[in-house]
Order: sequence, then structure tokens, then C-alpha cells
Amino acid sequence: MITVAGVADALGAALLKVVVPATEAEVRDVTLAELDEAITGQAGDLVLGAGIATPDQALAVVERCSEAAAAGLVLKPPLASHPAVTSSAAERNLTLVKLQRHGSWAQLVWLLRGVIDRAAAPGSPETGEAGVYDELFALADAAAAIVDAPVTIEDAQYRVLAYSSRQDRTDPARVSTIVGRRVPGDVVAHFRSRGVFRKLAKGSEPIFVPQGPDGTLSRLVIPIRAGGELLGSIWAVVEGPVPDERLRDLQGPASALALHLLRLRVQADVARRVSADRLRAALRAPVGMGQELGLPKGPWRVVALGAHSGTGEMVHNLALWESITRRHGWRQPLIADVGDVLFAVVRDEGETPGSWLWLERLIRDVAVHDPGLRAASGSVAMDLTDLPRSRAEAAELLALHGSARQRGPLLRFEDVWAELLVHRVVTAVPTVDLLLGGPLPDLVAHDRKHGTDYVATVAAWLEQQGDPKKAARQLHVHPNTLRYRMRRLTEVVHIDLESPRTRLALEIQLAALHPGS
Repeated sequence: MITVAGVADALGAALLKVVVPATEAEVRDVTLAELDEAITGQAGDLVLGAGIATPDQALAVVERCSEAAAAGLVLKPPLASHPAVTSSAAERNLTLVKLQRHGSWAQLVWLLRGVIDRAAAPGSPETGEAGVYDELFALADAAAAIVDAPVTIEDAQYRVLAYSSRQDRTDPARVSTIVGRRVPGDVVAHFRSRGVFRKLAKGSEPIFVPQGPDGTLSRLVIPIRAGGELLGSIWAVVEGPVPDERLRDLQGPASALALHLLRLRVQADVARRVSADRLRAALRAPVGMGQELGLPKGPWRVVALGAHSGTGEMVHNLALWESITRRHGWRQPLIADVGDVLFAVVRDEGETPGSWLWLERLIRDVAVHDPGLRAASGSVAMDLTDLPRSRAEAAELLALHGSARQRGPLLRFEDVWAELLVHRVVTAVPTVDLLLGGPLPDLVAHDRKHGTDYVATVAAWLEQQGDPKKAARQLHVHPNTLRYRMRRLTEVVHIDLESPRTRLALEIQLAALHPGS
């Protein structure tokens, strides 16, 4: 763990100085302030105000950093010392740091990433043990010395694992890659258009990518494979084609890197399994597991996740949901399967990745292109002991997605609790027992024998609370037709629709008769 003050101390007062101290918070990552975004950074981020030019912009970013629970904000003079900015940061308990005038943002990114990554490495399930992590940085420096160019090492998902020194000799695409620890979308599109990823997926030969018209410098890409499987790659920012003898010299670091990447993958898999096992146990019965789970601050919601297959069945694909959530910013998704259902635990408050509002927006956006996605949220869990209840509610709600009433990709307990209650009643008692007695079984028999629609008429009348116009509209008939049917069916059976108990019993019977309506 490292705090904002610890970062400033590590880099020295000649580069960084804390202007407004605040409550010490762990720095988990570094990100750039985006002026056009509603939320700036995530909890634990150290936000860099590289594009902030005015006090008003600085004040807006301070407010958004506070809302996101960012660890701190770095600004350059004179904004870092502006009275309004420092007062706002102090009021919001946000650590404000000054980057000295001579400091370069690109240089700061490289230095910060090294400090933060190495501080996080010992306990990071993403990167494995500190020793392996440090060796990756050493391999990056060795490869950089061979090709005389700055280098990054990326895994098979194009996440940055390590990088060499001299990253100031790069282009904006490389800086964005190191800041985000992942290749940005526009950079991915640039290299995909040149067939880089297709060649990486299929071959093992070095790939030279010429300089792009948008200012992206030339790249040398070395695939790292083991047993035919792509484990990662080395990316070097080069001035031109690299001589063959240097490429041959790279074989040594590349072979060592393959072993390290295999080791990292095994460690990450083990860590994910341990995390999933703990989360699974908490969703069943959380006994003394508060710290071990690594949950963010509550309250939480448990969300059941699924997707309709081509046959209409609900499938629960862990890899699919991890990929979706990671790709949209949730760095360590809290997702695990319990029985045959997949569950995620999200914060009930806030809008940052890992919160309910963020997941709700994400699913609605993704469902536009993948309409089979489904999610159902249980009610709010105020403490760990509430998680199993929220999980059970979410699982029941996910089963209701087959109902004709429930349209769209999302269900929330607070919105459909009545349907869930009726569902529990009709599933607790055998249907044959619920349909014994009362006028409904006789109406069902009459409809079958004579081709009438008396059951549907009663159902519409009940649903529309006796309003003939609304009930007729639901049945697509004239109100007089509905009135005629109501008179006729009372000649077939005795039915007291003035009695609240009778209406309740009929609605339960109708729900049992047509559970999907």
C-alpha cells in the first residue's frame, strides 16, 4: 500500500509537493482528468490534471474527484496554488499535489506508474508476486537495451505488465497505454487496421509497423508464445526496421519472458479462484469474512447475470461477464457462480465501475447489440449477513425474465416485488391444489367446450380494477362487448367480484394458470 504523501516522498520535492493534505488514502492507480466526463477517476485513483487550463476547470475536476473518492489530484502552478482551488480541495478532504513547473507530464506518468505498480505488486492478483513483477521490468529494460528503444511488455489481453526506462522518447499512444495499463481503443483500431493483431494471433515472427499518418511512431512487435499459445508481446517504439542480429539477440529475453508470463498467469488464476471461492462462501453464509472478501464499502446489491441462448435457455458464462465488466473499467470484478447461477456483488451507491448504476447503464448499452443479456438485482444488503438474502432474490428475479410482463434486460427487486411475491405463492403450492374450488375452473372448462373467452375477460377486468374501457382496450374489443361478456359469464358461474378476498383468490389462481403472463 502507498498513499499520496508516500508517492510524493518517493518522487521527491523537486518534482511533487503536497499542497493540501487530507485523510491518507491508498493510491491504487493513476489516471488522466477528462474534462468532458461526468465522473473523474475511480476510488483510489491519483488523477493527473494534464489538460486543465483554468481555475473553473480545476474546480470542476476537484468536485468530480471528490465524488469518485479519488486518492488525490495533481495540478501544475499556478492552478495548484490558486486560493479557490486549494479551498475547494480542503473542504472536500481531497489531497492536492503540485507538479513543479519544470516537471513533464509524460515523465511523471512513467515515474508514477513505476512507484504505484511496484507498491501494489506484492498483493496484486493481476500481477503476481513482487519478484516476478520486478523481473518483468528488468526484462523490459534488457529488451530496450538490445533494440535501443523504449519497450512495454503486455499480456494476451494487451494490458501493460511492465515497461522500460526512457518512455519520454515515445508518442501520445504509448503514454496513454502506460497511464491506462491497457492499449486505448483508438490505438487498437490503428494497429488492427494494419493487421497487427491478426499476425500476433497466428504467427511468432517479429512484426514491424510503419509510422502512421496521425503521428504514431513505428513499432516493433514481438509475439511471446509457449506451446503455440499467445501469452503476450513486446512492443518497442523504434525509428525504423530493426537489424536481424538485434532480433536474434531478443530471443533470449523473449524466452525468459514466456516463462514469467506462464508463471504470472498461473498465479492470477489461483488468485481469482481463491477470490471467487471466498465470494461464493459469502453469498451462501458470510461468517467472519469481512476483510478477506476485499469488498468495497457497503451497502451492496447482489446481481444475478445471464444471457439467453439461441434456444431460449438462460446461460451463465463467467468469462463473458468478466470480459464485459473488465473492458468497461471494473478492474477486479466481484463475480462468482453459486449453483447454476452467476452473481456479481456491486456497490449500491455511486456511479463508478463496480456500482449498481454503472452496471445498469453498461447492461442497457451492451444489450442494444446483444439483446440476450439479462440481469436481476436483489434488494439492498446493508451488511454482509444480508448478502445471501439479496442473492436469493436476484436468482428468483432472473427466473422471472421469461415472463411476458418482464421486458428489457434488467429487473430490480424494488420495481417488481409484487410479481415476485405472487411467484412465490404460486410456486409454493401445487397448481392443481390452487385451481380447486371457486368459479375459475368452471370458466376454464366452459371456454374449452364453447370457445368463449371468459377467463381472459375476468383477468382483464381484475387487472384493470373493473374499468370497462381499459379492460376492453387490453382485450382489443369494444367496451360494450366486454360488458356483454361479463353479464354472460355470471350466468355460467356465481362470481362475487365485489369481494376483495374473491378478487385476490382469483388473481392467484390466474397467476397459477398462466405463470408467464
